[in-house]
Amino acid sequence: MTSHPNVQHLEYPQSEQQHGFAIKMMELLVIPTFVLDGNCKVIIWNRACERLTGVSAYEVLGTSDHWRSFYSEARPTLADLVVQGRTADIHKLYTQHGHRNDAGNNLCVENWCDMPRVGRRRYLAVDASPIYGGDGSIVAVVETLRDMTDEKRAQIALEQLATRDGLTSLANRRCFDDTLRAEWQRALRQQQALSLLMVDVDNFKEYNDAHGHLGGDECLQRIAGAVASEMRANDLVARYGGEEFAVILPNQSLKGAAIVAERIRSRVEQLQLPKRKQGRDYVTVSIGAATALPSPASSPSQLVATADTALYRAKHMGRNRISLPDTDTI
Repeated sequence: MTSHPNVQHLEYPQSEQQHGFAIKMMELLVIPTFVLDGNCKVIIWNRACERLTGVSAYEVLGTSDHWRSFYSEARPTLADLVVQGRTADIHKLYTQHGHRNDAGNNLCVENWCDMPRVGRRRYLAVDASPIYGGDGSIVAVVETLRDMTDEKRAQIALEQLATRDGLTSLANRRCFDDTLRAEWQRALRQQQALSLLMVDVDNFKEYNDAHGHLGGDECLQRIAGAVASEMRANDLVARYGGEEFAVILPNQSLKGAAIVAERIRSRVEQLQLPKRKQGRDYVTVSIGAATALPSPASSPSQLVATADTALYRAKHMGRNRISLPDTDTI
């Protein structure tokens, strides 16, 4: 039988004709496929796999270097985990994983891969199926790959549409509500403080009347950027509605929240956005701050109400300032 350049043959208890036909079928599959033997060495790397990874079969056949086709740093492929009997580790390496059949031996996962040779990340759906010998041991594992990058990016875009404000690119009200509930529960479990800032643009109607709606939109975008620039990695800034923004500050004391609020107030003032086309009267914000130590008897809505009350107090006291609950305005 003529040896094919893209495969390394194994001796199986079947006719050479059947063996060659099976390998030829595997080679011509339009689905990217590779096969590992019981020592995690590549014995088949088909043409579709070459096209997907940019790695030729002769580079990986007989080696255990196939991981380099998918990742920049060493880590096992799904087929490796199956061969090595490490399927319990799948959840550590893949966020999406499951089984294709009731027997549970056909595994499927999804993840982003670096794809070093082609130079761009791809989101791959992976299936791995073991092949057993007569004694019940695994003699090979077949791994098939599907490029789902376009579908994944479309899904991410849809999720962003559902959770992001179209004008400012900040989190929207829905995302704010969901995040506040989640952070409230986490603070309750960990017995940590949770702070909230309500930020409102002062006299925004006056700005809109002077600059038009497009000018008003640009003003909100500039302020959104100023607010977001003062955040830590775990903080959330959302467009709460109209010209009002909300900031969730996990594990932050009232004193810390007041410091953040003052930085935001100052940063917006430094933008020097003139309320009128001529003049030195600039756009400012008023901020209400509140902090809670969540308990089973309290709720996130109480935190929002307290911050709202503080915001109203800041407005009433003359705007362009911050206010804390039951304290003098700062």
